[in-house]
Amino acid sequence: MTKLSVLDLAPITQGSTAAQSFKNSVDVAQLAEKCGYHRFWLAEHHNIPGIASAATSVLLSHVGAHTKTIRLGSGGVMLPNHAPLVIAEQFGTLASLYPDRIDLGLGRAPGTDGVTAQALRRTLTGDVDRFPNDVVELQNYFKKAEPNQGLQAVPGAGLNVPLWILGSSLYGAELAAYLGLPYAFASHFAPTDLHGALKVYRENFNPSEQLKEPYVMVAMNLQAADTKEEADLISTSLMQGVLHLAKGNPVQLPPPLEGFADGLGMQERAAISRFMTYSAIGDADRVRDKLVEFKAATNADEIILTAQIFDHKARLRAFEIAAEAMEDL
Repeated sequence: MTKLSVLDLAPITQGSTAAQSFKNSVDVAQLAEKCGYHRFWLAEHHNIPGIASAATSVLLSHVGAHTKTIRLGSGGVMLPNHAPLVIAEQFGTLASLYPDRIDLGLGRAPGTDGVTAQALRRTLTGDVDRFPNDVVELQNYFKKAEPNQGLQAVPGAGLNVPLWILGSSLYGAELAAYLGLPYAFASHFAPTDLHGALKVYRENFNPSEQLKEPYVMVAMNLQAADTKEEADLISTSLMQGVLHLAKGNPVQLPPPLEGFADGLGMQERAAISRFMTYSAIGDADRVRDKLVEFKAATNADEIILTAQIFDHKARLRAFEIAAEAMEDL
């Protein structure tokens, strides 16, 4: 059976605030827990007006305090932005607060533009190139400390927080396979290399202490509603956001716009179509069909859904509709 999970980008809708976004994230996590979703992950992004989850571990702690059983994690922490010891301490803290519920998904990208990445890291020299070494260093911080070990993550040592590698290209697939870690592909916005990356990962997987067999998670956009017409309308918020992002002008998530697609040019339509290649848009039957189709095409162990929907109640309803398809996966 393929599990369903939630990827929350903590959207800040037009005219709203980060504080409201955090309240909404708690609502989504609580609903996901109630509906039987397996995980609730938050993504690290910076300098994007419509995404509030920059301080990912802090927000995960807030969500953890308002949930009881659902797994919580990062989808992901952009490791080149941080010293591995700092992340070990942060997620060691989370794992101490919420035992057996914390995942640490790791990405190699900055989660932002180049100027912001430099502000985060102070220097860009070698950071990305060190990603495999940083992952291994982070792994070691979660192992049981040896006698007289001079440097430890406190908390963190001995907690064995499960690591994931996130990716949108073959690079992450190769690294996840080499290290024997579970692999999550960001097909909700970067669909091109999905099938090639899964093939590379599965064919080259090395069993590890954490994982004996390959484990794949794939991401999908969710724009579900009680009717096809409503789903088509709410999806125009995501479409508008995609175009602003493509033009280098990210914005708060805009409200739906009737007739939005009618005024698009060929290049704009192509940009949206590529971004939304893997999307479940429609009523319950259509969403179920798209999820079943995506499972069959990827043979994924898990599908993680992200719903960039302007109206909070409509977003909650979308996750309820998707949850109805679980028994068919």
